[in-house]
Amino acid sequence: MALPVSDVERFEASRSRLEAIAYRLLGSASEAEDAVQETYLRWQAADVARVEVPEAWLTKVLTNLCLNQLSSARARRETYVGQWLPEPLLAGDPMLGPADTAEQRESVSFAVLTLLERLTPGERAVYVLREAFGYPHREIAAILDLTEAASQQVFHRAKRHVAEGRTRTEVDGAAARRVVEEFLAAATSGRTEPLVRLLTADAVSIGDGGGKVPARAKAFEGARAVATFMRGLFKPGKAKRALAGGTVAVHVDTANGDPAVVAVVDGRVIGVMCLEVTPEGIAGFRNQVNPDKLERATRRWAAADHGEPLFHAF
Repeated sequence: MALPVSDVERFEASRSRLEAIAYRLLGSASEAEDAVQETYLRWQAADVARVEVPEAWLTKVLTNLCLNQLSSARARRETYVGQWLPEPLLAGDPMLGPADTAEQRESVSFAVLTLLERLTPGERAVYVLREAFGYPHREIAAILDLTEAASQQVFHRAKRHVAEGRTRTEVDGAAARRVVEEFLAAATSGRTEPLVRLLTADAVSIGDGGGKVPARAKAFEGARAVATFMRGLFKPGKAKRALAGGTVAVHVDTANGDPAVVAVVDGRVIGVMCLEVTPEGIAGFRNQVNPDKLERATRRWAAADHGEPLFHAF
């Protein structure tokens, strides 16, 4: 049975917020879209007239759908080929959600989304609802069928776990872009030392190819190991050009609020490298090259003018 226009509009008014919540919970834009669509179907089947607070009802349904999805996702990721990284969202994507505070911006960064994988589904839900969307513990408790005190305890535990894996301090956007451009200049210089000087001593590089694109199963750790890898990554070669499917246009942009290198071939995004820039240097590289996780990035890329690339590779 079709919903009245007014009820469809009530749902659509919440869609962007629901998608942003689902993305932070699942780390996948496509799975977030599916969860929101399933929430709409539940809304369509519900006795909407009896729903006193639509936003709360929709958030509860969506969150519990995502919790079920996270439980099955854990099993799938145990058999995932290589490292698992989230699906990147390019600048301006509405699924990024609110970005008014440092906590909101950080909650969608690649580094934090990766750390959230360490939490239990319940911890992740409480952390996302509180840290990224500012839900009071009273409402979180109602959504997750907890007591308010339990919600507070879970949040503090989750926040502590995330903080243990983070040393990040926000860096001015213009300064971060300059660091990225310096990194690319060093990476294409053919020398390792200029790269080493840009990295923190404990820098890491992680790649997600999903078994479809070559990516090392183990992270590179330490400034010299990462610098050596990056120097080789940007070294021209016919085999790399063939693997990429043509000449690669290299752009500097942002993804998940982080400075990023976006590799594009004939309008298709083939790689997004998110850089974790700190006052001490570049602390991390998270490289998404799994084509299944770049479809949304390609659509977003095609919808805007990004100007001339910084250079062409290979």
